[in-house]
Amino acid sequence: MKEDLRLFIVLSRAYKFIMEHALRDMRKHGLNPTEFMVLELLYHKGPTPLQQIGDRILLASGSMTYVVDRLVQKGYLKRQHCEKDRRVIYGVLTEKGKELFDEIFPQHEEAIRNALAGLDEEEKAQAIDLLKRLGLEAQKRLT
Repeated sequence: MKEDLRLFIVLSRAYKFIMEHALRDMRKHGLNPTEFMVLELLYHKGPTPLQQIGDRILLASGSMTYVVDRLVQKGYLKRQHCEKDRRVIYGVLTEKGKELFDEIFPQHEEAIRNALAGLDEEEKAQAIDLLKRLGLEAQKRLT
């Protein structure tokens, strides 16, 4: 039982400091974390229904509307109605949004790489396996 609490504390602290590297980089580019996550998702996945964006980054629909409005105002994103189902609205990166991420994403990757420099590649692979197993089991036990 003692190791459970110790692991929880160590994991929480590691997450806090690693995330601070990512947040610092996001803010450096004038984006809050939610805006960054929406743009990153669209950058890598392409046009995506707004509801799916919210589900993927765990954002309530009211908050999603606010974030999308802000990104539209900044010129990074546009809304596009689906031709087959007009009820579905896609989030689409504008050229300005794509240019922004072409420039900043390599810097963001470097910030993450820097935050994770405490492990070599083999240790990172082991950590991924262990944390995935831990997370899946924790998720299963919620139900």
